[in-house]
Amino acid sequence: MLSGALAGCLVLGGVLMFLPAEPPERPVAAAPGPQARAALTAGVPAALPDLTVLIGEQEAYLRDHPKDAKSWALLGSAYVEQARRTAEAALFSKAEDALRRSLRVAPKRNPDASDGLAALALARRDFRAAREHAEAALKERPKGWRSYPLLIEALTGLGDCKGAGRALDKLTDLHSGPAVQARAAAVYRERGWREDAAAALSDAAAAAGAPAERAAYLERAGELAWERGDLPDALRHFRAAVRIDPDQRAAQAGQGRVLAALGRSSEALSMYRVALERRPDPGYALELGELYESLGLRDAARVQYDLLRALVRQHAAGGVDGDLVLGRFEADHGDPATAVGLLRAEWRRQPGIEVADALGWALHRAGSDEEALRFAVIATDKEHGGTVRSAPYAYHRGMIERSLKRYGPARRHLQEALRINPYFSVLHAPQARAALRALGEPSPDGPPEG
Repeated sequence: MLSGALAGCLVLGGVLMFLPAEPPERPVAAAPGPQARAALTAGVPAALPDLTVLIGEQEAYLRDHPKDAKSWALLGSAYVEQARRTAEAALFSKAEDALRRSLRVAPKRNPDASDGLAALALARRDFRAAREHAEAALKERPKGWRSYPLLIEALTGLGDCKGAGRALDKLTDLHSGPAVQARAAAVYRERGWREDAAAALSDAAAAAGAPAERAAYLERAGELAWERGDLPDALRHFRAAVRIDPDQRAAQAGQGRVLAALGRSSEALSMYRVALERRPDPGYALELGELYESLGLRDAARVQYDLLRALVRQHAAGGVDGDLVLGRFEADHGDPATAVGLLRAEWRRQPGIEVADALGWALHRAGSDEEALRFAVIATDKEHGGTVRSAPYAYHRGMIERSLKRYGPARRHLQEALRINPYFSVLHAPQARAALRALGEPSPDGPPEG
C-alpha cells in the first residue's frame, strides 16, 4: 500500500513538473491618448499617432466643456508638439488659439498655458517670447521644473549662456531623470563639453520611458557624433532612432547627411526626400539642395532652393521665424546683401551664437570682412561665449581671416574645422581643404619681420 502510494506521488510529481507554468501577466499598455498626455505632462517627446488620438479626444471634450482651462492648455501643448514634429504651418496657429483660450478662461494661476506658449515660441524661434512665458510660468509655480528646460533653451537662443547655466543648476536641484539629462546635454554641448554631453544623452536614452522619447535622445546623440566627425557612431544612432520611432524625421535627415559624407549619394538623396516629404523643414531643403549641387545637379538644387523659399513663407504665416535659415541660404546661394539685412535684424532680436556665425559669414560674402570677423570671433572665441566646438563656425572664421590676409590664424582655424569634423559640409569641407592647400605650410622661420 505504502509503496503504491509513494509511486503515485512520484508519478503526480512528474506530471506537475511538466505542466506548463502560468504565463506571467503582461503590463497592459496605456491607450494612445493617455500615453501622449503623460509625455506632455513629463515634458518629453510624444509619438505622433498618440498625439493625433489625444488631440481628437480633447477637441471632442472641449466642445462640451469650453470653460476647462487645463484642457485648453493640454490641447494647445499637443498642437505645439505635433507642429514641432511635422512642421505643418497651420498647427502653430491652432496651438496659439488653444493656449490663448486657456488664458482667457483662467488668466491667473495657469502656468500650464504659459509653459505651452513658451514651447510654442521656441518652435517658432522667438526666444524673447519664450523667455517671458517661461518666467511667467515660474512666477506662478516657482518649483515647476518643467518650465526650466524651456527657459534654458530660450536663454541659449538669446546668447545668455551664463543665465542658461544658472537655470540648469536650479533645474537639477528640483528634478532628475531623462528629460533633465537631455537638457543638461544641450547645455554641455554649448559649453564645448562634448564627452559630458554624449554621456548625458546616453543615460537619458537608456532611462527613457517611451519609444518616442528614447528615439529623440538617440537622434540628439547622433547629432553629437556627426558634429565630431564620427560617421559610424552617428549613423548607428540615427538608424536606431528611426527603427524605434519611424516618425523621427530629424534622424532620417541625419542619415542623409552621414550617407552623403560616406559617398553613398543615392541613399542619401532618398533619406533626405523622405524626411522632407514628411516634415517640410526649410533646413532639410537647404541640405538636399547643397547635396544636389555637390553632385553637379544644379537644376535639381534650384528646385530645392525654390522650395526652401516657399516653405519659409508658409511657416511665416504660422508665426515661425525663418530668417536664420533664409539668411544662410542667401549668403551662399542667393543675394549676400539680402542675407546681411535679414541677419542684422535677427541679431537685434535674438543675439545668439548661431546668428553671430551666420551674420559674420553673410558679411564676408557681401565683402565686409572687417565687420564679418567681429561676428566670427563672437561665434568662436571663448571670451565672447563661443565655446561650441563647431566645424562650420571655425571654417567661416578661417575663410574670413584668409580674405583679410591673416594667414596664420586662417590656417589654424581651417585646420581646426577639418579636425573637428572633416565632413562638415558636402560643399564647404572641400573648399576648406583647397584653401589650406593654397595657404601652404607656415614658414619655419616664422612671420617676416615688420
